[in-house]
Amino acid sequence: MKSIAQMLDKKIETIIVKYFSRSASIDEVIHLTEWMSEPSNALIFRCYVKTNYLIDSDMLDFDTEGEKEKILQKIIRDEKSSRRKGFKRIFKYAAIFIAAIGMGYMYTTNDFSFQKKLDTITDTKSEIQPGKNKAILTLENGSEVDLESGENIKLVGRSLKGEKLVYDTKIESKKVSLQYNYLTIPKGGQFFVQLSDGTKVWLNSDSKLKYPVNFIKGQAREVELVYGEAYFDVSPSTNHNGDVFKVETRIQEIEVLGTEFNVKAYQDENDIITTLVEGKVTVGNGIAYKFLEPSEQSLINIKSQDISVRKVNKLFDEIAWKDGYFSFRHKSMDEIMKILSRWYNVDYVFKNKEKESKTFTGVLDRESTINQILTYIQKTNEISFKIQEKTVIIE
Repeated sequence: MKSIAQMLDKKIETIIVKYFSRSASIDEVIHLTEWMSEPSNALIFRCYVKTNYLIDSDMLDFDTEGEKEKILQKIIRDEKSSRRKGFKRIFKYAAIFIAAIGMGYMYTTNDFSFQKKLDTITDTKSEIQPGKNKAILTLENGSEVDLESGENIKLVGRSLKGEKLVYDTKIESKKVSLQYNYLTIPKGGQFFVQLSDGTKVWLNSDSKLKYPVNFIKGQAREVELVYGEAYFDVSPSTNHNGDVFKVETRIQEIEVLGTEFNVKAYQDENDIITTLVEGKVTVGNGIAYKFLEPSEQSLINIKSQDISVRKVNKLFDEIAWKDGYFSFRHKSMDEIMKILSRWYNVDYVFKNKEKESKTFTGVLDRESTINQILTYIQKTNEISFKIQEKTVIIE
């Protein structure tokens, strides 16, 4: 029978070697990731890496969270230099590597066949599918338009292009007062909107954004994240005669000149969390203000309104949702179920309250069914799940 090395295409093997020597190009990383999209190739990669990169005296079982963490460190150890051109694309592919490494496939030596070694959760009649691109657009006159992928919608000054709502950047408002639209993302949804100044906004499930149809020249470009989570890629103020960009939440205001950052301001959470990816922002509560540098995160407590700033060790964990992944790093099951409930639009109940504080670490695909997600968590933790209609029961 062929060895793992013999099963590898020489080109693929070369890319793997270059990857772990930190010399692979972005195109090579993408090529390797696409090759790994096949389950059989993912297993070959997993076995090859285990054999060639993870054998030393202190290595334990490859399937433990500790070993996955070591691989994760290899893949994203350059994260501190993520602001260099092109590295954003690597974020996504690093997540795919981790997902492939921890896929849970097993190898049968006699015929090299593959099968999942996990029994899926089958208490429900049908698997609960992941969220999708959908939203409700509330126009300036109060009327509502349902937005969903595949629909062709053309309105004055804006259009639905595939899965994106795009506002006309050529129209400049000369009106004294602004006209506002609202984009509401339900549970089980997500959506992308490009504002009239060219700013790009990704909205997570259970979120609502208020913004002008057109910004007025000479005035600050202001939007409001009413609730939920959004990732902003702000059009630089230099493209708008110096007009700054502001994001308001319940008790927070963010002022930027042009940058990328993530804001999480859910109604059922105690803190408003802002994570800066690129550039520089000012975060304030009307009394105190803090400057954020890249890879820093501010927390404003809803009750006390105190502002604190901390360093983010892994930016990917904070923004993985935008690229289609859950990245849980020592997250409690209470936090995880809150996130899953929004994306899959389900309820959940902890039958065993002690399981609320149980933690889990892993990178998982948001395109998976919730049954697959829970199965993987169940495999790596002393937790069992049952699904009854649209309710997840944690035992």
